[in-house]
Amino acid sequence: MDGVHRHFVAPAEFDRRVAAGELLEWSWFGAHRRGTEIAPLRRRVAAGQPVLLPLDLDGAPLVRAAWPEAGFVLLHPPGRLPEIAVAVAFDRRLSHDRTERVVNELVGFIGSSFLAPARPRPRG
Repeated sequence: MDGVHRHFVAPAEFDRRVAAGELLEWSWFGAHRRGTEIAPLRRRVAAGQPVLLPLDLDGAPLVRAAWPEAGFVLLHPPGRLPEIAVAVAFDRRLSHDRTERVVNELVGFIGSSFLAPARPRPRG
């Protein structure tokens, strides 16, 4: 939903945000660009809350360069191990074969004290 999960902006506004350093990372997705705003992430980190970002392989090195202390987990399909050059850039590598197992490992990675009750997702 625009304004809740994503913000849809005109190309000129996206260019302005990139130039102003307002995006932690950005990349092309087909004919469109997508990026991660840095201000909300800084607020969460300052409040001691973990941040989970769904990044593509191009975005991960940009985040690593901006926040070298961040922990990186690469989720990959079962039986499809990433190339070694890609794998070494991540702190953990998990095959997403069983949701419960992956969730348990992620909780162990970030710590269970950060978990909050899930909020219902908006429909529509």
